[in-house]
Amino acid sequence: MSSVSESFSENNSIVHPEYFFITGLSGIPYSTYYYIFLFFLYIIAVIGNSVVLFIIAVDQNLHSPKYFGMFYLALADFGETNALIPNIMKIFVFDSQYISFNACLANMFFVHFFSTMQSVTLVVLAYDRFIAICFPLRYHAIVNNTVMSLVFLVLWTFNGCLVALVVSLIKRLSFCKTNMIPSYYCDHGPVFRLACNDVSINVFMAKLCTALYFVAPFLIIVLSYLGIFLSLSKITTWEGRFKALKTCVYHLLLVGSFFLPIICIYMVAFVIYLTPNARIISTSLAYSVPPMLNPIIYVLNTAEIKELIRKYLKKRSTQIESVSN
Repeated sequence: MSSVSESFSENNSIVHPEYFFITGLSGIPYSTYYYIFLFFLYIIAVIGNSVVLFIIAVDQNLHSPKYFGMFYLALADFGETNALIPNIMKIFVFDSQYISFNACLANMFFVHFFSTMQSVTLVVLAYDRFIAICFPLRYHAIVNNTVMSLVFLVLWTFNGCLVALVVSLIKRLSFCKTNMIPSYYCDHGPVFRLACNDVSINVFMAKLCTALYFVAPFLIIVLSYLGIFLSLSKITTWEGRFKALKTCVYHLLLVGSFFLPIICIYMVAFVIYLTPNARIISTSLAYSVPPMLNPIIYVLNTAEIKELIRKYLKKRSTQIESVSN
């Protein structure tokens, strides 16, 4: 290790490294091409989510509860990809694997804040579909723009405070052994495991966040769809059932793209040992692919957004033809 990575600052017996060293993929030839692939996913995610955010923001017809949920999910996707991928590119493509202690904590906060907002937003969208199908006559009384705005205000505030607490608890740890993080960003688990003092509160908070932001959202979504399928069974015609279920397709695809990769990683890790490289590849794809897929899912399964894009492209082609003539 270089002298930079070995320099430490001590304060009241708590030892913090001046820099962390992020190891990333090791021993894999041409690993740079994988990071370039992640950057390609990043470009698609940024463009796609920017388009969705712009369309929903400017079109008054889309200012409804369902599209409020889409807007905040696209915002969480946009924030997560910008917190993760550019930093990965800077670290590995440009061979700058050192990151300062405070920059590491900032990176940890923003990645986990936006990724956890993705799961809770999917719960809100599941609630929207549950009320729309199970209580259609009361939908506009229960779910409206004011209610959705308050729900997201509470969720973003609570989530920000909890993630900030989790990250701030890293400062009570003393890193006196190594400053090498076996990950591709400042991941919470790999960082606190480097400490040489008591990490029990950090372990508890990690388990709490897993329960709050993965297990609980997944169970709530499953229960909401059990209620939806029960309600659909009461519809007498198959045509009516299919029409109601069709309004849930986009949400089911969003849920699948977010939860299935994480579930698969946990199942594989439970059965066999995942090497550090396998863990890095699997988790980086789980973080990078959903924000890229989600805007595509919005467009393909939302008639209003497809129609707006079609009108815009037709208008642009007409303008180009008029200029050329």
